[in-house]
Amino acid sequence: MATTESSTLKMTGLSTKRKLGFGALAIVLILLLAFFWNLSFIKGMSNVGSAYGAHIACSCRYIEGRDMKSCEKDKEDGMEIVSFSDDPDKKRVTASVPFFAKEVAEYRGEFGCIILNEEELKAAD
Repeated sequence: MATTESSTLKMTGLSTKRKLGFGALAIVLILLLAFFWNLSFIKGMSNVGSAYGAHIACSCRYIEGRDMKSCEKDKEDGMEIVSFSDDPDKKRVTASVPFFAKEVAEYRGEFGCIILNEEELKAAD
């Protein structure tokens, strides 16, 4: 003989799969919230990392005369996401962090490598 209480418990109880699904959804939402909460910090560190990387790689390439493969080894710990590209005609190195930052350093003789701002990039191209 079934009672009202036992049938109510069966209907409100969640299956293990469903509990895991809600748990996974909660974790994803918490991670997304943390990401967006720290977005300005992430952008700032991406700008710093790409500017530092562009300057160091430009110096390595055009002052020391090494190839870009060798310059990749000069990255500090935590800079694995920073990628470099070389423009030998203009003596420029571009360092970028995907989706967040891009900086360009140019070799200018006795001045060494300098980071170009937006206006300098437009004027130089």
